[in-house]
Amino acid sequence: MAISKEEVQHVAKLSKLRFSDSELDEMTKHLGKVTDMMASLSNVDTTDVAFTSNVTEETNVFREDISVKGESRDALLSNVPETQDGYIKVPAIMDNGEAGA
Repeated sequence: MAISKEEVQHVAKLSKLRFSDSELDEMTKHLGKVTDMMASLSNVDTTDVAFTSNVTEETNVFREDISVKGESRDALLSNVPETQDGYIKVPAIMDNGEAGA
């Protein structure tokens, strides 16, 4: 399955990435190879291969759930550049509630 430059540009925009023309060509080529590899995997005969849900024999390994006292909020926030109302303040990544803005 061929990947077009337009599809790569669309995914890059959704990911908030920018590529130069040469980088776009290279990324299109690499993503095309990935999709070709995935397509070739669908041709592998797995008829006699047993279903595997876990790679180890261990299931549901539990440990004692013990509460331990953590750091104080002031100590944790002492290395944070900016706080607001006792929380870490970070830059907004969405504008007006719309993705891709």
